[in-house]
This record gives sequence, structure tokens and C-alpha cells, in this order.
Amino acid sequence: MAAGNLMAVTSDATVSYHDRVSKLQAFDHLARSPFDRSEWYGLLARFGAQPHIVIAGHEGKRAALPLTRTRSGLQSLNHWFAFAWRPLAEPGPEGDALLRTIAKDLRGQAPVVTLDFLPDEDGSATRLRAAFRAAGWLTRLEPRDTNHVLAVGSRDFATYWAQRPGAMRTTLKRKAKKVEVELLTEFDVSAWQAYVDIYNRSWKTGERDADLLEAFARSEGALGHLRLGVARHQGVPVAAQFWTVEHGSAFIHKLAYDQDHAKLSAGTTLSAALFAHVMDTDKVALVDFGTGEDGYKRDWMDTERPRYRLTCLDPLQPAAWRLVARKAADRLASHLRRG
Repeated sequence: MAAGNLMAVTSDATVSYHDRVSKLQAFDHLARSPFDRSEWYGLLARFGAQPHIVIAGHEGKRAALPLTRTRSGLQSLNHWFAFAWRPLAEPGPEGDALLRTIAKDLRGQAPVVTLDFLPDEDGSATRLRAAFRAAGWLTRLEPRDTNHVLAVGSRDFATYWAQRPGAMRTTLKRKAKKVEVELLTEFDVSAWQAYVDIYNRSWKTGERDADLLEAFARSEGALGHLRLGVARHQGVPVAAQFWTVEHGSAFIHKLAYDQDHAKLSAGTTLSAALFAHVMDTDKVALVDFGTGEDGYKRDWMDTERPRYRLTCLDPLQPAAWRLVARKAADRLASHLRRG
């Protein structure tokens, strides 16, 4: 069934397929992060993604899976920049039933469905696996990445900082006066250009999808969610960070410092200033440092949460088994090359 507005009836629920992300606006009340909102999916579509959105509805209740089509089947519509991807469904039995309806109808859409970077602290991975299994898919749930977070609780910044490693506290005490920190809560062209320049002088490789990132920052600034920090030494920008705040959480998206000024430890000073702002001014309950195995994240965070990949195969479609065989052959060839 091609994307558009085609419809199929499964049991007493209606399933529809769409290629326009505007259909996701009805689910914005379920958003827990910037990556659940229709604005985010709109940006992905604007910068080249091909949405294949599945919506199930029954008696005024609806659930959605934002997907995209691949050569082998369907996969979650996400991006390396996003921290997680989750289904857009109300918690509870009604939402679970609608997800089962979607999973059943998808057996006519693709031999394989891959849902990536699923959280499970909210039950997303577990409920999706249950939905696809109940619909007759063969499923595999496996760890994909690690998400680093700080549960703030009742702590203010002073309490939190007193619990950080001694080396971090000493660095801030010695180096903080060497840089001036500016924090902005709306998009500013000159500040963003400072971030871009610093990123290009940092240890990181060139920014992929830089235009998408800037469009996202502009959108978050218009919503009042942006927290953009720039640290300067003698008037010269030497470190920058891009955060957002919403729904009681702060999200750390990007950070960079100029390697030529590494001895200033401007990144530590800037991070401390942003932590202080989101904890004492924004009063967030959670700070989310995204995914990855970067060791420095553990110094700032206190909890690690897994992110999962759910692979679903339709056992009645030969194409699914051909894909399994091809992947098994690729793994064997890779093993033989290493051995």
C-alpha cells in the first residue's frame, strides 16, 4: 500500500498511510523530547527524508509510527542527531491495541521492519516487541547504544557540583575566571556562527547535516527552548554548546572547544554555567546527554540507560529470509577476513 492517504480496515480500527508529516501534529501532546514532535519530523522531511507514516485509529483514539522505506523494508524515521525514537501512542491497553493493529497491517507493507534507538524506561521497546509478536512477526530486540542522563531530583547546582569528581571542581576553580560566558535563550546569528567556527576548529570531524542542525536550533529558539552558550577568552570565542529545554528536561545536543585554547578548559566552565542555569533557573528534573560511549559524559551524568534495536521479520515473506541469509553470509565473510 503506497503512502498517501490510502486506508485499510483491520478488525474495527482504521489504518492509514501518509507521506506528509503534518499528520503527526495530532500527536504532539505525547512528545517527551524534541525528537517526538511534528516539527522535528518536518525538518527531516524538509532535508530529504521520505516519510512513510502509519496511523491507526478507533473511536477517537489514535497511534502512529513515523517510518521510512528502505531497500529491504521499513525502518523508523530518525536521524543520527536524535537521542531516541519512540512510538506515538497513549500508554495503556488502548494504545497497545492500536500498535498491534499497526503491526498486523504492516505485514502487507514490508518483509522487514527495523525500529532503532528505542528507549525502554518508558516501555517503548517492550510494548513494540509485544505488538509485533502478537501480529505474527518474528522479533529480535538487542542493545543499540547507551544514553547518559542526570536525574536532578531536589538538588540545586551547588549540591550537584559538590558531588562531581575533585579534578573537575579544581579545574573550574582555577580556570573559570579566564573566560567570559554568554548564555542565550533565543537564536542569535552571530552566536551561532561562533559555534560553527569553534566546531570547525575543534577535535571533531566536519559537521554532517549542518543546515539541518541550524534549522533545528532556529526552530527551538522560536519555541523558547534554546539554551546556547558561548565562552570567550579576551573577546575571542573558544567554546560553544547547544542545549534545549522542554517538558522538564534539558537536552545537551552539541559541544565543542577550540583545540588551540584547550588549556583554558573553557568547555568545563561553559558546561558548569549551563548546568547551573538549567538546574537553578529552568528547574529541570532531568539532564539528557544523548548517546555514545564518551568517557567524559560519565563525569557529568549519574545514570546510563540502554537504547535498543527491534528487528521484525514476516515469516510468510520469502524476501525476509533472503535478507537473513544475506546478512548471515556477510557476517561469516567478515569473520573469515578477520581470522
